[in-house]
Amino acid sequence: MFESSPPLQNQWQQTLSRFQNVSPECAEQLQQLCQQQPEFAAQLQLLWSCSDFVADYACQRPDAFMELVSSGDLQRAFNYQQWQQRYRQALAGIDSEQQLATILRQLRNRDMVRIVWRDFSDLADLAETTADMTAMARCCLDSAIDFLYPSLCNRYGVPIGAASGQPQRLVVFGMGKLGAGELNVSSDIDLIFAYPESGETDTSEASSKRSRSNQEFFERLGRQLIQLLDSRTAEGFVFRVDMRLRPYGSSGPLVGSFAAMEQYYQSQGRDWERFAMIKGRPVAGDIAAGEQLQTALKPFVYRKYIDYSAIEALRDIKALIEQEVHRSGAQNDVKRGRGGIREVEFIAQAFQIIRGGRDTRLQQPPLLRVLPILEEEKLLPAGKAGQLADSYQLLRKVEHCLQGIADQQTQRLPDDHLGRERLVAVVGCHSWEEFCERLVQARETVATEFAAVVAEPVPGADNGQQTPKWATLTWQLLRRDQPVSEILQNAGYDQPDDTERTLQALLNSRAVQQMQSSARDRLKRFMPMLLEGCSRGQYPSQLLQRTLALVEAVTRRSAYLLLLTENPQALQQLLLLCAASPWIASQLAAHPSLLDELLDARTLYSARDRAMLADELRQQVLRVPEDDLEAQLEVLRYFKRSNRLRVAACEVTDALPLMQVSDNLTWIAEVLLEQVLDMAWIQMTQRYGYPQGVLRSGGADFLIVGYGKLGGIEMGHSSDLDLVFLYDADPQGSTDGDRSIDNATFYLRLGQRIIHLLTTQTSSGQLYEVDMRLRPSGNSGMLVTSLNAFQRYQESDAWTWEHQALVRARPVAGSEPLAEAFQKVRRDVLARVRDVQQLSADVVEMRDKMRAHLSKETDNTSFDLKQGSGGIVDIEFMVQFAVLAWGSQHPQLLRWSDNIRILETLAAIGTESGALADGPSPQQAHWLIDAYREYRAAGHRAQLQQQPTVVASQPFHQYRQQVSHLWQRLLPN
Repeated sequence: MFESSPPLQNQWQQTLSRFQNVSPECAEQLQQLCQQQPEFAAQLQLLWSCSDFVADYACQRPDAFMELVSSGDLQRAFNYQQWQQRYRQALAGIDSEQQLATILRQLRNRDMVRIVWRDFSDLADLAETTADMTAMARCCLDSAIDFLYPSLCNRYGVPIGAASGQPQRLVVFGMGKLGAGELNVSSDIDLIFAYPESGETDTSEASSKRSRSNQEFFERLGRQLIQLLDSRTAEGFVFRVDMRLRPYGSSGPLVGSFAAMEQYYQSQGRDWERFAMIKGRPVAGDIAAGEQLQTALKPFVYRKYIDYSAIEALRDIKALIEQEVHRSGAQNDVKRGRGGIREVEFIAQAFQIIRGGRDTRLQQPPLLRVLPILEEEKLLPAGKAGQLADSYQLLRKVEHCLQGIADQQTQRLPDDHLGRERLVAVVGCHSWEEFCERLVQARETVATEFAAVVAEPVPGADNGQQTPKWATLTWQLLRRDQPVSEILQNAGYDQPDDTERTLQALLNSRAVQQMQSSARDRLKRFMPMLLEGCSRGQYPSQLLQRTLALVEAVTRRSAYLLLLTENPQALQQLLLLCAASPWIASQLAAHPSLLDELLDARTLYSARDRAMLADELRQQVLRVPEDDLEAQLEVLRYFKRSNRLRVAACEVTDALPLMQVSDNLTWIAEVLLEQVLDMAWIQMTQRYGYPQGVLRSGGADFLIVGYGKLGGIEMGHSSDLDLVFLYDADPQGSTDGDRSIDNATFYLRLGQRIIHLLTTQTSSGQLYEVDMRLRPSGNSGMLVTSLNAFQRYQESDAWTWEHQALVRARPVAGSEPLAEAFQKVRRDVLARVRDVQQLSADVVEMRDKMRAHLSKETDNTSFDLKQGSGGIVDIEFMVQFAVLAWGSQHPQLLRWSDNIRILETLAAIGTESGALADGPSPQQAHWLIDAYREYRAAGHRAQLQQQPTVVASQPFHQYRQQVSHLWQRLLPN
C-alpha cells in the first residue's frame, strides 16, 4: 500500500466504508482481489483517496465498477482502432436518441474512471492519457453523427452537393487540444462544423415533402449533435462543447460550406485565428473531405516566407494574456498563470507561425514533437527543448490531477490541506514544499523562455534616475506628523499648505490605516515617486489631488502601486493624463484595472479602427466560458472602458481630431451592441428555439437602429444610447423549440434581454444607459416593432419632430437585409414632399419648447453650447429642416445621418446647381460646419475637464450671430 497522510487515509476509510455499505458482495470481491494483487490494492487506495470522481463512481455504481476492474481495462492500453471497436459494439442496435444519450454518458463515465485511474497510478504517461481523451471524444462525436445523420436524412432527405451531385456529410474540426490529440482530463471540446458543398436535400425517400438547403440541414444536425453531447441528464454529460472559434464566432452560422470557410479565412481571418488553426484538424464525420479543406486553408496559417510580420501580433497577444492574468488573479493557475501551460504552447506556436511555411516539419499540432525540431534548428538554446518538455509534462500532470479529483475543468492550485495532500501524492512528491519547489522551477523555465521569444524593451523601464531626497524626506516627515509645506513649496508646489493637508488626510484615511504591512511598504516606495512626478507638472498641487484619488482607491489592491513603481513610464503616462483631464483621472480612480493600459504608450495613444475593435472584443469574449454571463459582462465593460480611455488619451494629446474621436466612440458602441445582440440571441434561441417564418434573411431578422448621437456618429465620452428595435418575421409564426412562443413575443423578449445586458449594474457599473423613447408612440408604444408597423407609423402617425429624429437614424447592429429595408423606409419617409411653411412652423414650435424647458443660460454673458440660441441644437434643427424640406428634390441629402456630411452635401448642391431657394449658400453651410465643430470641441473639452457646458458667451459671439442669422433666413416663423 502507498504511504498516505492522515487526510488521505481518512478519505480512503470513508470511501471503503461507503462501498461496503452499498454492496457487501462487491466489497468482498474487491478485498479478495486486493489480497491477491498488492499493486492493484495500492492503486485502489490512491484513487479512492485522491479522486472523489472515481470514489463516487464506485460507490454509486458498484456493479459497473467491479465490471471495469474484472475486465482488465484498468491495466491495459488501447489504440484508436480498439476504441472505435468498443464503441461500435456498445452502441449496436440502439433505436432512439434518448437511448444513445444514456449509453454515451455511461461509456464516458466508465472510460473517464479508467483514464483517471491509469493517469494517477502512473500506468499511463502524458501521451497515452491525452490520446485516450482525444480518442474518447472522437468516438463520441462519430457515434452521435452516425445515429443523427440517417435520422435527419429519413426526415428531410439526403443533402446533395449542387456541383458534384454527391451526398454531403458533416465535417467536424477539432480545435485546440482536441485537434492536437492532446485533450486533457475533463476538458471541453472546441469544434467547428463544415460541409463540402451547398445544395438541397433529395426528398424522394424522405418523410418531408419540402426540400431543405444543405445549410439548414447541417445547422439542424449541428444543433442536435451539441444538444446530445453537452446537455446534462441524470447520467451526467458527454462533453462540454464550445463553438466560438468558428468564423464570426457566436454571431456566425453554426456550420459553413467549404467555399464559405475559405472565403472567410482568406478575406477576414485574423492573426489569432492563424494560431488557433495550427491545432485544427478534422476529427469526426467526413474526415477525407475535411482533410481537403485543411489543405486549402494551409496558406492562411503558414506563409511561404519566414513571416517576421507575425512578431507584432505575437507581442499583442502576449500583452493581452498578461493583462488577463493580472486582472483575473490567475497567478495560481497552472494553465493561464506565469510560466503555465499556455506559455509553453505559445512558444511552439510562435515559431510554427513564423517558420512553418518554410519548414513543413513544424506544420504538426503536437507540442512535444515540435520542441525538438526548434532546438535542432537552433531556434531554442541547446538543452532548452528538453527542459521545456519536462516542465510541460509536469504542468500537464498537475492539471490532470486537479481535474481528475472531481471531474471538473480547473487548473487552479488548491489552497486547502486535503487538496494539497492529494496533489503531492499523485505527482509523487514527499511534501507540499517539495512539490512547490519542483513547480516553481518548471514555471520559471517556461516563463524565462516565453519572455525571450517575444522579447522587447519593457515599456517604462527604469532610466536609472533616483527619486530625489526631498520627496523621500517629505513622506517620512508626513508619517511622523511633522510639517512639510516648506519642502513642498521649495519643490515647486503652488499650494503647499493645501497639499500638506491633502497628504495628511490620505495618511489618516481609513483605507490607508487598514492597509497590510506589505501594502504599506508599497505605498512607502511609491509616494516619493508620485510627489516628484507631480512637482514637474504645471499645477503640481492640483495634479497630486487628482492622482491621490486613485491611490486611495487601490489601497486594497496594492499590486497597482507596485505596477506603477516598477514601471516609471506608466506613472509618467498616468500623470500626463491626469494633468490633462480630471475626467480621465476619475475614470482611473473608479476602475484601477485601466492602469494596465498605461504600460505601452504605443497602444495607449493609437485608437483602433472598427475592424480592430471588433476583433479585439471577439478575442476577449472567447477567453471566458460561454455560459458565464457575469464574466462576459465584465469583459464587455472592460472593453468599453479601456478603449474609451485610449480615445480620451488621444484627444487630450491632440493625437485624434474631434471627428475621429466621435467616430471611435461610436465604433466602440457599435461593436458592443453587436456582441450584446449575439449574446441575447444565443440565450433566447437556447430557451425557445429559432423563430420560424422569417421574411428576409432566413436568420436573426432583428435590427438595432441608432438615433441621436449614436445614429449621427457623434458619440461623446459619456453618451447614452438612443435605440429603436425592429424585426421582420411573420407575427403568426412561432419558434421551433420545446418551449415554443410566437415570434412577436420572442422578439419582444429579445429586446428586453438586450436592454438588460446593456443596463445591468455589475461591480463595474452598467455598460450604457439606454433611451427607447424615440420608438413609435414613445414610452406607450411596443418595445420592439415590426418593420411594417414602423413604416405605417412613420407614414401616417409620426409627428414632425419624429421625422426630424429619423434624419439621424441608422442601422447599427443586426440583420443586413433588414437594415437595407429600414434604410429604404427611412429614405421614402424623408423624401416625402412637404408643405415647407407648415414644416417651418412645426420645427420652430418644437425648438421654442426645448429652449424654454432645457436651456441653462442665466444671463446674456452665458451660453449653453447645446440649447442656447445659435447653439448646437439650432444647427441640428436647421439640418433636419433642410433634409425634410428639400430631400424630395435632392435625394443625396438622404444618404447621411450625421450633421457634418449633410451640411457638406448642402454646400455641394449649392456649388453644383446654385443655392437652394431660401436655403443656405455654400459659404453659409461651411459657416455652420465650422460653428458646429467648434461647439462640439468645446463640449468635449468641458466634459474631459468635468466642467458644465454653459460657457462664457463672448468667445462664441461671432458663431452665434452667424447661426442665428441663418436661422432667421431658413425659419422666419
